[in-house]
Amino acid sequence: MKILVTGSAGHLGEALMRTLAASGAHRAVGVDVLPSAHTHHVGSIADRAFVRAHMAGVEAVLHAATLHKPHVATHTRQAFVDTNITGTLNLLEESVAAGVQAFVFTSTTSAFGRALVPPPGEPAAWITEDVVPVPKNIYGATKVAAEDLCALVQRDHGMPCIVLRTSRFFPEGDDDEHAAAAYHADNLKVSEFLYRRVDIEDVVSAHLLAIERARAIGFARYIISATTPFTRDDLAELRRDTPAVVRRRVPAYAAAYERLRWAMLPTIDRVYVNERARRELGWRPRHDFASVVARLAAGEDDFRSALARAVGSKGYHRQAPAALERHTASP
Repeated sequence: MKILVTGSAGHLGEALMRTLAASGAHRAVGVDVLPSAHTHHVGSIADRAFVRAHMAGVEAVLHAATLHKPHVATHTRQAFVDTNITGTLNLLEESVAAGVQAFVFTSTTSAFGRALVPPPGEPAAWITEDVVPVPKNIYGATKVAAEDLCALVQRDHGMPCIVLRTSRFFPEGDDDEHAAAAYHADNLKVSEFLYRRVDIEDVVSAHLLAIERARAIGFARYIISATTPFTRDDLAELRRDTPAVVRRRVPAYAAAYERLRWAMLPTIDRVYVNERARRELGWRPRHDFASVVARLAAGEDDFRSALARAVGSKGYHRQAPAALERHTASP
């Protein structure tokens, strides 16, 4: 199968390209605005002609290219619209024209926005696909709009489209200055596996399963996050005393954290629930808080998967690459 991977120079794009190449079962073609060892064609998905030029023979699209949340501080709203909305529409319509059999769009749990944080004194939010997004910035707004374009094109043209709302998988430091100052970076990331982080290896496996299941499903949205140890019964206490709940659910964490001189988060305000993806896609994520704690307890220096270590840290470009600037309106 010939698979087009957008954003091939990014974290997920590179991970997809590495995995597809290692499998030997598919021919993967990478496109990105930035050159890389995993990018075959450099250009912007906001350029319809560029997209069309690389669709011949493509049977599946893994659309991971995006402007991310950190770009809100460095890029215009128009740039977000051009890449995240216009770029997605270009890919969708050219995919229909090319007879693509499966289109997988990488979205984000950030799309839920203001729906993620309950009022003070309320239990933590139990976030499933049924929660209605309330975007709080241009990143979330454009990702939700792109999701809706996927639904529209699938309904109008029948091309199977799967939306994967991924939680955090990047290795860069937290963009919350208070959290970054209060915790060691790895301490914070490991704790996030309880409720809002996923290893990139599991994100890749979800994308490949989505290709396989797309024709049978048609259209669906799925949360892709590590399996939480919590239940709905924990939500009120999680907001008051997270360490007490974690001690019950994953008792081994206390000794591992004490050895590393780490601290558990005092409170958690939301929990991402991946049950639908596990049930309908047959997704079996390998990495969760308990498995990561077990690796730490065994003395492993790096809690990440081998794939996550291979991809490494990339940072985020602080200005629009030339390929994007050519197709972005002035502010």
